[in-house]
Amino acid sequence: MSFQPALRPWLAAPARSRRLSTEENQQQLETPRDWTDFQVRRADVSTLIENFSQYGSTQNSHNTFQPRDGLHKPASQATISALLASGAHFGHASTRMNPNFMPYAPHLAPPAPRANLVRAVARANGQIVFIGTRPDLRPIVQKAASRLGKQGYHVGDRWLPGTLTNKVQMFGSEVVKEEKITPDLVILLNPLANVNAIRECAIEHVPTIGIIDSNADPRIVMYPIPANDESTRSAELLAGVLSIAGREGVALRVAEEQRQAEKEQKRGQQYYSQDHRRSKSNTYDY
Repeated sequence: MSFQPALRPWLAAPARSRRLSTEENQQQLETPRDWTDFQVRRADVSTLIENFSQYGSTQNSHNTFQPRDGLHKPASQATISALLASGAHFGHASTRMNPNFMPYAPHLAPPAPRANLVRAVARANGQIVFIGTRPDLRPIVQKAASRLGKQGYHVGDRWLPGTLTNKVQMFGSEVVKEEKITPDLVILLNPLANVNAIRECAIEHVPTIGIIDSNADPRIVMYPIPANDESTRSAELLAGVLSIAGREGVALRVAEEQRQAEKEQKRGQQYYSQDHRRSKSNTYDY
C-alpha cells in the first residue's frame, strides 16, 4: 500500500507548473511545424515584453546595484543616501567619542572637497598612496591604486617604519637620488592602525586624507573624512570616489599634454614652412 505525500493545495500547483515547464523546455524541435510554433511563441513573448515594459520597472542586471559594484564599479560621487546605505554614519558610543570630534558629530557630508584635492594632485602628475592594512581593505587599496596607473601606489600589509624618514637605508642611496620616493598625497582607510605612517608624512610635509571615526582625533590627518572606519562598504565607497577623481585628474593631464604636443607640432610646421619660403626667396638662377 503506497501513500502519496500530502501537499498543501497552494504548494501542489506551483510544483505541477514547474514540472510542466521543465518538460516543455526539454522538448526538442523535430519537425518544421515545431520550429514555427516555437518562433511564434517567442514573438508573442517579445511583443508582451515590449508593450508592457513602459509600465514596469526599468531595472535589470546591468543597472541594478550589486554587492561587488562597490569595489569594481564605484560611483563617481558619494551621495548622502549612498553613505547611509554603506553604514558610514555609524560611530562609537558617546562615552567613547573624542572631544575633538564634536564639530563633525552632527554632520555627514559627501567627500567632494577631498575628491577635488585628489583630482588636483593627480592632474599635477603627483604620486598618491592608498593605505589600508586590514585584510578586508587590501583589495580595496589595490583596486584604487590601479585606477591611477603609474601615479597610484598602495600599502596593504604593513607600513614599514622609516619608509619616508629613513629612505636611504630602506631603498639605497642610488634609488633615492634617481627616483622619487616621497609621495605627494597619502590616503588612509584605517588611520589609527597606521600612526607611524601619519607621523612620517607629517615630518616629510606630505598631506594626508583619512577616514576618521568618532573615537579618533581628526587632527591626526590634514584632511579628515568623518565616517565609520570599521565598515568595509564605507571604505569601498570612499576609496572608489577618491580614486575615480584621481583617474579624472590623470586623464586631464594626459589631455593637456596631447594638446601641448599638437601645438608644438603645428608651431614646428609653421617654422619649417617659413624657412622653406625664405630659402626659396634667397635662391638665384644662374
